[in-house]
Amino acid sequence: MRNEILNMMVKNGIEEDSYVEMLDYTIELFESQGLGTDYYGYHNINHELEVTYVSLLSVNQKKIKFTEDDIRYLYVAALFHDFDPQKSVDKPHEDSVLKFISMDKKLLQLINAVGMDLEIIKVLILRTTYPWSGELKKNAESEIKRCFANSDITRNNLVYQEHIMEIGAYLSVVDRISGYALGDFTKAMEMAKMNAHALAWRPSLIIRSAVAYFEELLNKETDMVKAILKILPKEMRKNFFDTVLSFMRIRQQEITIQADYAYENLKLVPTIECMSTRDDPKFISTLYHIFLELPTPLQFEKENFEETIRDPQMIINTLRLNDKNGEIVGFSKGGPLEKYKLREEIRDENYGLGNTVFLEPLALKMGYWGLKGGSEMRHMFIMQAHSMKYKFMTSFALRDVISSRIDKEQAEFVTLFDPERWDYYRIKI
Repeated sequence: MRNEILNMMVKNGIEEDSYVEMLDYTIELFESQGLGTDYYGYHNINHELEVTYVSLLSVNQKKIKFTEDDIRYLYVAALFHDFDPQKSVDKPHEDSVLKFISMDKKLLQLINAVGMDLEIIKVLILRTTYPWSGELKKNAESEIKRCFANSDITRNNLVYQEHIMEIGAYLSVVDRISGYALGDFTKAMEMAKMNAHALAWRPSLIIRSAVAYFEELLNKETDMVKAILKILPKEMRKNFFDTVLSFMRIRQQEITIQADYAYENLKLVPTIECMSTRDDPKFISTLYHIFLELPTPLQFEKENFEETIRDPQMIINTLRLNDKNGEIVGFSKGGPLEKYKLREEIRDENYGLGNTVFLEPLALKMGYWGLKGGSEMRHMFIMQAHSMKYKFMTSFALRDVISSRIDKEQAEFVTLFDPERWDYYRIKI
């Protein structure tokens, strides 16, 4: 992506060394702050570079006329629009972003070297605030007024202020389109899972939130979306609309499943699986495909998946449709804590004592979350662990979910993780 951006910079006349240094400095900063390609959150370096690339790729759209200076400001704002190194949640706080770009000596030196007005860059970043409504919009507009007042270029120039706001609106839409235009639906679904994981959403919200996101974008930003998509290459337009349609189709399937469940046309049956079934390659393959729907950080023992299913020390339950021989739509899996290599930040005092069972994150097919099947599998798992004389069970869950179990199950936090808020906890069995 770096080379693609460099090509677009040349095409748009952004050739001074300082601009190239900004690009490399951005990549270096994201990587050094743990927000590089390995960071499992939507707002990582890939997103920052994708937005920068598409911003430059579609500048010749017909809705806004960009000057050479406009394009330079757009480039810098896109490059740093989401950089929030101290984030406590994945979604960047624009105030933190502005604080960073106002105080970082190296960045200020690079901006001054090309004679840019920092206040204009701030306005463009503030305009990417999402959603652009309610209290968030009100706060951003208040700060934008201060930035305009602080700039000698914009202070008494209302026409130019309006133009800057139009550029910001363009950047805001590019911010929401770019990742979905630069890949197929597999990439889009991974982005949705990354977003959900990093924002601590329940899995049942992933598809409905994606559909609501695209509907708002297409309905409220119709003209800008059309203008940007029209100038993008055909393959990118196809990627975007294929993604929108795919999410909507899955949402239809979800609603159908939920309706069938509500009308009692289907039942979810938690089932203890015997070893003869667990040796069946078809059974293992079915579970593996469901397993792959989990966000990557929740895929434990991926390389040894088949061996863990066949391991008699592992507890395996499935969730089947209608009866114990029905279609498998989910499963729970876990075993002795000592069989797992967890995140290095975790210091579990019971590790090595043989008294703790680890429950991997529950795996369900898309559409079956939120119907209480996962909860029933979890309770079945705990019952089996009790029969095997385990004293404790540990697992990962959303912070608010663990909090709700403190009174009911004597749950306790062992290690907390930010920004994900997907924490490691323990209960007594």
